Order: sequence, then C-alpha cells, then structure tokens
Amino acid sequence: MLQDAPRRWLPEPEVKQLLADVGVRVPAGRLARDAAEVASAAAALEAPLVLKAVVPGLVHKSEAGAVRVGLADARAAGLAAAQMAEALAARGLRAEAFLVEEQAAPGVEVLVGVAERPPVGRCVVVGLGGVQAEVLADASLRPWPVDAEDVLAMWDELRGSRLLAEFRGRPAVDRSALVEATLAIAGEKGLVAKLGARVAELECNPIVASERGAVAVDARLALYADEPPAAPPRRIADFTPLFEPRSIAVVGASATGRSGFGNLFLRNYRAYGFAGELWAIHPSAKEIEGVPAFPSLGETPEPVDYALVAVPAERAAEVLRSARGRVRFAQVMSGGFGETGEAGRSLERELASAAQEAGLRLLGPNCMGVWCARGRQTFLGGAPERSGGVSVISQSGSLAGDILKHGDRMGIGFASLTTIGNSVDVGAGELLRWLVDDPHTSAIGLYLEDPRDGAELVAALRAARGRKPVVLLVGGISRQGGRAAASHTGALAGDALVWRGIAAGTGAVLASGLEDLLGALRFLERHASRDVPASPGVLAIGAGGGANVLAADACDRAGLEVTPFAPALERELRERFRLGAGTSLANPIEVPVGPLADPQLAPAVVRAALGSVALPDVLLHANAQSFFSFADDGETPLLRLVEAVGALARELPATRVTLVLRNAACAPDGVAARVRAAADTAGLLCYDSLDAAASAIAAGKRWSAAHASRARQK
Repeated sequence: MLQDAPRRWLPEPEVKQLLADVGVRVPAGRLARDAAEVASAAAALEAPLVLKAVVPGLVHKSEAGAVRVGLADARAAGLAAAQMAEALAARGLRAEAFLVEEQAAPGVEVLVGVAERPPVGRCVVVGLGGVQAEVLADASLRPWPVDAEDVLAMWDELRGSRLLAEFRGRPAVDRSALVEATLAIAGEKGLVAKLGARVAELECNPIVASERGAVAVDARLALYADEPPAAPPRRIADFTPLFEPRSIAVVGASATGRSGFGNLFLRNYRAYGFAGELWAIHPSAKEIEGVPAFPSLGETPEPVDYALVAVPAERAAEVLRSARGRVRFAQVMSGGFGETGEAGRSLERELASAAQEAGLRLLGPNCMGVWCARGRQTFLGGAPERSGGVSVISQSGSLAGDILKHGDRMGIGFASLTTIGNSVDVGAGELLRWLVDDPHTSAIGLYLEDPRDGAELVAALRAARGRKPVVLLVGGISRQGGRAAASHTGALAGDALVWRGIAAGTGAVLASGLEDLLGALRFLERHASRDVPASPGVLAIGAGGGANVLAADACDRAGLEVTPFAPALERELRERFRLGAGTSLANPIEVPVGPLADPQLAPAVVRAALGSVALPDVLLHANAQSFFSFADDGETPLLRLVEAVGALARELPATRVTLVLRNAACAPDGVAARVRAAADTAGLLCYDSLDAAASAIAAGKRWSAAHASRARQK
C-alpha cells in the first residue's frame, strides 16, 4: 500500500528553499558545513539566533537535542554547535551540516501539513502548532488540494481560532498572509502540487503567525523513494442495466429445498413482478421455483444483464468465468472473502481476476443485492412499491434492508439502492458519479465502512457538490484508524476528523446515525429543488417555555442559529396578537398550540414575523400529550393545525416549514401515523423529535450553501 512505501526525508534547508520558491516566508539563515564554520556563518545574521543540526533521517530534532534557540550572538552559536556535535556523537549521530537562522518574532504557533490518509488519499491539516499540536490536538482537515474558501473555513473551525484574532491587547494575526501561506503549501498551485505524486508528507510546524505575517520556522518533507504508479484511467459504467435489467440469472438456488438464499431471491423476483427474463443456474435441474434453469451463465438463452451469485466463496470465481462475454453485471452475495483474513483476500483477488476475464462488472462480494422499483429489481421480500428521488449506496447488506423499509415507512421515496460490500470492482465513487447524472435521483445517501476507492470517492463527492445533495453515514468513525505518520499531520488525522473534513470540503452532510441519515434524506428529497437562501437562521415556535428552550438547544447542537428578534418586533407581535406578558416572542416564540388554541394563531404569528425578518427555515413544534390530555378529541384539532401549517408552508416559497410532533407515543394508536400522512398531503415534513428536525434542517442548509457556492463559481 502507498502509505507503507519507502520514503526519505529531505534536509530542512532544502525544504525551506522549496517553500521560499513558492512564496512562503522562512527565516533568514545560513548553512555551515561543520561546527567550526557556524560562528562565521552566523555573523551576517541578526540575533537572537536559532541553531539546528542537519542529521540524515532525524525527523524530531528537538528530542535529540539537535535544536538550540535564543542564542545571543554568533560566538554563542559557534559554542552551541560544538556542544551539539558532541551530544549527537554520544547518541551515535553525526550532523552533516548546521543551519543557523534568525529567530522569528513572537506570535501564534500554527501547523500546516499535507499527508496521505488511507483510504481517502491526500488530506490537508491545519491546527495549533508547536507542542500544542500534541497537547490540544486542535485541528481542521480538508481533502487536498484546498482553495481560499476551504482555508478560511479551516482556520475558523479551530477551537483556538480566537488566538488568531485580537486577544487581550495583542493584535490580530495577518489572516491574509496565513491564508496565502496555506495555499502556497496545499493549494492547487502550491508546493505539493508542483512536486507531484512523490510527496508522501509535508509539514510546516510551527508557522509563526503575527500581525507582521506568517513565517515557517520549521518544515519537513518526505518523498516516496519511487514514483507512485499512476492511477488507472477513470471508468464509469452505464448502470442502467443494473437497476432496470431485462434479464436476471440467480446462481445458487437449490433444486431440492426452499430454504437457501438463491431460492428466496427467485421467489422475491416473482412476487415483486419482475417482467423480464428470469433464470436459475443449476448444473442439473430444468426448473427451480417455477423458473427455467440452465447449467451455467454461459448457457442461458440470451445474455444476462444481472447475475446474482449466492454460492460458497470457493466456487464464486468459477461461476464468473463461465459467464465469459455473456453477463454485464454480477453481484456476489457470498461472504468469506477479504473480511476473513489472508485466505479470504486471496479468494477476493481470484474473484476480481475472474470478473475481468469474463468481461463483466462486479458488485461485492459480501453484499445483498440491488433494489429499484422501476426495474422491479429487488433483494427483499415485501419490498417498497413507492418510487422517489433518493438513491443509496451501502457497504452493508443488512443495513440496506433497514434503510429501505424504515425509510419507506418514514415517507422517503427511493429511486435505487445498491449494496457494494467489499467493493473489489465497482466502488462507491464510481456509482456516486453515475448517480449525480441520473435523472431519477435527486438526493444521494451513502453508508460506508472501508471504501476501497477512497480517493475516487472524494473526487466524486467534489463533482457532486452543488449539483445534488449527498448524505454520508460512516461506520466506525469514532475509532482512530490508519497509520499515524511520523509527524503531527498524520497523528492528528483520525477517522472522525477525516470524514468531518471530507464532508465540509465537498458540501456533503455527515450523519451521526441511521435515523439522522434517513431524516436528512427525507428533508433533501422534499426540498433540494427549492431555491432557499443559504443562511443558518431558524424561527422556532411552539407552546411551552421549557419546550422552546429545548428547541433552541437542539438547533444549537445542529449548528443552527435561533437569533432573538429586536425588541421592537417582539412588542409588535405581542400587541398585534394580544399575547400575555409572560410569554416570550423573541425567537423562540411561545404561543398557544394545543386542542383549545386557534390553529391559525401560530401560522399567523410566523407570517407576521417573517414580514420583518427573512428566515429560510421555520421549526414549529406541537405536543401530542397536551392534545390528548386537555380534550376528549385531540386528533381533530391536531389535524386542523397540520392543515393550517401546510397552508403557511405553501405561501412561503423561500422558507422551509418543518413540523415536530413531540411525545407522539402519548397519542392513541394510529393517530401519529394519520397526522404524518396528513402532513405529507399538506406538503409538510413531520418529525418525532426536535433533534431529528434540527439535524434535517441543518442538512438542508448545507445543501443550500453548496448549491449557492457552485452558482457563484459559474
């Protein structure tokens, strides 16, 4: 693997010259061949001085005593060099040269680095530098290369970003100089881009940032010993026959029993109404489950668009070889491959080779299948009938069933779902690129665990930015993964930081769990085509002071802004609607929402507020418990409220209105489902909790921002 390839670290003087050549400021310095030359080399420099030994292969110089700072003059530098040479010799090290530099003026120490981060390729990390990098681990990340918009956002994301602003009488650092230095290192025309594929890792730590600019006082660069192989030409298949196959063959059905997966798939296809040619593959049977059977994939009456292979791992490659030139797509359901260890990885390599020999594209192994209602393509029994605009790619087969069935019950209309398992051939990146251009797809969800085509996936996410919304759910994101490189750049780039950075850098939404994924996709399916301003503002409204506090908290957790209204607007609302002095109308707005309240009141207050303050989102919450605690018939007023809020939503083309039915479990059986159905009919999305609604609204805002950014760049 590339991250394990041999590398060599360049001497610091060479690295600093490369940085200076692209416009990054470095300290004035001189190179001395040995300790005896240091004093004369330092004579032309202005004290205080810094002395560094140049020792081949030594990455962390401070730990080896190869750095001295605060030297008063050239004579002190010469004495320090002699002492340093002696101390290094005691460790078995020899300095091939000494670098003496002018010590940078005080400032904020920061870090800028670029490193390979499996499985997603090169990433850019910025953070607090020096020893703070280890102690605080305060960093932000984006996929490489970065642009000015990325860089500004990265520096702002740091917990310590206040240190870059004016702080306790100290002037703010020169932000433009810091951005320029970051771009000179990691931008499209920066040093890493100029040096090309051989760059394994580049770190400037620290860069001292101050009101006078940004100076890279320490830098290290590792190059791969050999030029990495060029990536193969990108290929994107036409996946139409996968989702709308004219012919399907199932391999692995039993002629004597009805309990195997192959038999189940045949029954599911028949029950789902697949209208194309359906065949079973069996060495001796003439018919299985009422479906014609043939000895091999090479002996079907016509070529096969899609073959579903459910045989033991040891037989899968043989099955694919029999399909030479006659199958377009094959999906290997079987497990027992790379996920099991080296023996399984060997079988996986054989399977990939067999697919290539047969001239087919392979999904899996270790995955369940494909679903698409318009093509009557399914791997599930009782599969959803509804079609919509959401397409999903999932590395997990079992979770794919949850996504489809639970999402369908939530009201999501799916366009397609593909499971990819171990992804030895077709990966998430290639599929994502195709779905971005798919006219049936309006929003895309991905569940990932270990994408094999991580760099291609990042490129596809970038291609999707502003064109179609994408929601990512990444399993294992809380674990520190991959190989920590020899620098802070590699050590800081843990899984959570990597995926947060990829999402931020590509405009994707990063979901925290399955409910979050589905809630975001539901929101985006409904609203992605609407032109809504990219603003974090939300108007929250509902009954109960405590509930409104919780609504504001939920919005804050999701990164939304519930900004209080000006006192004049609050007074206007209070007087106009004759609301009591004990209620808050500052945003969140507290108004009666219950079985005894006028269902038109909350919508009317929203209309009045938005007449003075433009906000792209409204979160209106109702408490199901109160509707059934204070009225014999709580359902009728609840449905009237939904109708009134739906009318409000239709009047506001530039505002998304989201309804939350809190405590739905307190309603009688069936009521919550009927309320959600009524909301859907009224054009509203109804969520069960404030946090679910806030997360979905945040997903919509992320999409609005990405869409607006793309429009600006055109």
